[in-house]
Amino acid sequence: MDLITFVRGGLPDEPHARLREAIPAAFFGYPRALPPPDRHALTYERFRHAGTAAPPARELLEDPRALCALLERAAVADPALFHVMLLHYTLTLVPILRFGDERTEPVRRQLEGMERFGVVAMTEAGRSNSHLMPATVARLDARDGSFVLTTPDPAAVKFPTTAGHPAVPKLLTVYARLVDDGGDRGVFLFLVPLGDGSVPDGVTVLPAADNHALPLDWAAVRFDRVRLPAGSWLAAGARVTDAGVVHDPLAATRPALSMCAAPYVWRGVIAASAAVTRAGAAVLTRHSAGRPTQGRLARGRPLIEHRNQQEAVLTALSRAYALTAVANRVKTGVTWTEGGAESAPTWAPWASVDLMLPLLKAAVTALAEETAGLCRTHCGAPGFVASGRLNGYRGLAHGYISAGGDNQLILFDVARAMVERDRYEPPEPAEPAPGALDLSLGGCLDAARALETRLLDDLAARVGAPGPSGGWDPHLPQAARTATALADRAVLEILQDGPPRLRPLLSWYALDWADRRAGLLLDEGIATPPLMSRIRAARDELRAELMPLTSELVDAFELPELHEPPLWSTAWTSPASQR
Repeated sequence: MDLITFVRGGLPDEPHARLREAIPAAFFGYPRALPPPDRHALTYERFRHAGTAAPPARELLEDPRALCALLERAAVADPALFHVMLLHYTLTLVPILRFGDERTEPVRRQLEGMERFGVVAMTEAGRSNSHLMPATVARLDARDGSFVLTTPDPAAVKFPTTAGHPAVPKLLTVYARLVDDGGDRGVFLFLVPLGDGSVPDGVTVLPAADNHALPLDWAAVRFDRVRLPAGSWLAAGARVTDAGVVHDPLAATRPALSMCAAPYVWRGVIAASAAVTRAGAAVLTRHSAGRPTQGRLARGRPLIEHRNQQEAVLTALSRAYALTAVANRVKTGVTWTEGGAESAPTWAPWASVDLMLPLLKAAVTALAEETAGLCRTHCGAPGFVASGRLNGYRGLAHGYISAGGDNQLILFDVARAMVERDRYEPPEPAEPAPGALDLSLGGCLDAARALETRLLDDLAARVGAPGPSGGWDPHLPQAARTATALADRAVLEILQDGPPRLRPLLSWYALDWADRRAGLLLDEGIATPPLMSRIRAARDELRAELMPLTSELVDAFELPELHEPPLWSTAWTSPASQR
């Protein structure tokens, strides 16, 4: 497999070209001095263009490679554009297509025709675990089957939402507890149209301050006895009986049903994180190659010839290709470890839907944020000031550490599943041989398996111990480390199957992993000193082989839009040219 085919995730030429045209080079930036409301309006106008130029929504949702390719392109061009597209296609359209009926057809057509944009009203500003038990209530009116949507207190306002621009038509997908005369029936989704220059009676939209990390029309939304027709309820298997009460035969799996769009979200976030990591690595590599240094020890020497810069470039490139391999795996559409009624959520619902997809999302977003920061730092002041691109990529990855399922809560729930053997089997015993750790890709995979096993055994002993030391709360840091070890092992297993041509670069990634986990490897006795000096020596062996390949590795990303001239070179007119 050639590098370009690998980066594209196997997407054929024709759909690849169509998706690139849907988000043209002009979308890689905004006019200067654009007021925030105008910028937000332009973002939605660009989305309207992309959504009509790309294949229809149903086709995209049936083809994870195509949807992820569109979202990748959006994330690299403009993280804000990616965010609204992800909300629209996944968290809005997916539940409507799965659970809607003839009554939801008008809004479905509007969404698919880009006449209205999807907004998610899930999180509540003053509450934790708001998806498991939101305070927002939709009370059934048995007389006509309608619902009354209410925000009971200020802490229950829906925030953050992208509902702040009054002139952009939206459709809110509201997560609320359905209540009838028989009591609380669980969390369901309700559809509330918004926009067109007006706000429905009882709906209050409170615009938030401008956010430069992810500039969108953020707002809080409050509901004061908003009357919703029966067709606004996505019943998802439930119904109202003749007696005027809700009958829900799927009550045991209701949390997972209300998260039916989650796998689409995780695939999109993983793919976008890989894409912005590729983009950051491309920016760093080109910056390093084109910038001379002026210190007296190496005057005029290109920045990329310095050992510390080479290490940053190769680390960014290895992470970019590693995350691309992970993204390619999830684009197959597989959900490895789907949950069921027995997979009840503990801290949050995500791991009960699927174990590995949210865990990989947590691992990929954390590494993407770290890598964006690495690229920004090694691009110096221009990387911080001259363009907001690297800051935008870092902001996107940082935002999705919490969005799409909070990473910490995902780790906790995955660790709980590991201890309880819920859709989890420990790795086959592969203890590294006594002595120095084998720093090859295969050797690091064996070490990752051993680390996972030892951390899990320790965690299981801790939470199963009687007395005040038992239970989960005192051991949540160890739970996070244990689940992270599973994610590390999963990523290294994916890389083990990577293209032979990328083997040296993926071996660099394995060394990077050993460097980041050195403390745990030494503490658990899986590695012995000296470790860091051996990692440095192994990197030195790979460096000479990999550095001549950096241009080819970057070119395979197909990102000519990022090879932009410095802003001063486009505006400067020399005195000589004025004469």
